[in-house]
Amino acid sequence: MFRVNNRKFDEIRPIQITRNYIKYAEGSTLMEMGDTKIVCTASVEDKAPLFLRGTKKGWISAEYSMIPRANQLRNVRDSMKGKINGRASEIQRLIGRALRAVVDLEEIGDRTIWIDCDVLQADGGTRTSAIIGSFIALYDALNYLKAEGQIQSIPIKDYLGAISVGIVDGEMLLDLNFDEDSRAQVDLNMVMTEKGEIVEIQGTAEGRPFSKRNLQELIKLGEYGIQMVIAKEKEILKDIC
Repeated sequence: MFRVNNRKFDEIRPIQITRNYIKYAEGSTLMEMGDTKIVCTASVEDKAPLFLRGTKKGWISAEYSMIPRANQLRNVRDSMKGKINGRASEIQRLIGRALRAVVDLEEIGDRTIWIDCDVLQADGGTRTSAIIGSFIALYDALNYLKAEGQIQSIPIKDYLGAISVGIVDGEMLLDLNFDEDSRAQVDLNMVMTEKGEIVEIQGTAEGRPFSKRNLQELIKLGEYGIQMVIAKEKEILKDIC
C-alpha cells in the first residue's frame, strides 16, 4: 500500500517538538507530527479544584480546540456556537486522564495545572499528538516548579506515549494521517506508559466488526509505535531527565 512519503506500515510520521514555544506559560510546546501541528501549554494555578480543597492534592485538567482553518474547511468557533462540541469535550477529558495517570498528584500540592491544546493544522492523530506535546509541556512546568523551590522533585512516575493504529484497505497501519483515517475500516487510539501499561484504548469499526486477533495485532503495532514516541520524548527531555 502506498503511503505519503513512502512510509512503511509500521513507521510513524516525523516528530518535531519545540519547547518553550509560548513566552508566558510555565511549560509549552509546538508539537508537530507530520503535517499535524498543535500548540500545547501548561499553566500553573495556585489552587486546587473545589472537590480537592483541604486534601493537599493537586489536579491536572485539559482543554482542547481547533482554530477555524485547522481543517480543509473552516470550522465555526465553539464561542460562536455557545458550547463545546462533543468531540473536543471527549478529547480534552482523554488528555487530562492520560496525564494524571503518570503524575503523583499529591506531590503537586494545592495546585491545578491547566493544559491547553490548540490545533493549528490537523492531518490526523490530533488527540494522540496533543497528549505527546502536553506531556513535554507538563514536564517543563513541573521542572519550573522544582527550580522555584515549590516542589522537591518532578513527580512524573513514568513516560507517556500515544499513537493511532488502524486497518486501511485491509492493511494494518501505524500513525494514520487524515486520508488514511477517513478510509479506515478499524481505527484505534492508544495511550501507554513506557512500562507497557495501558492508560486508554479507544477503538471502533466502520462497516463491519473486527476480530479479537486483529485487536491483539493492532495493540502490538501500537505498542511498537509508542516505544518510538517515548524514545523521542527522552531525546527532547535529556537536559532535565
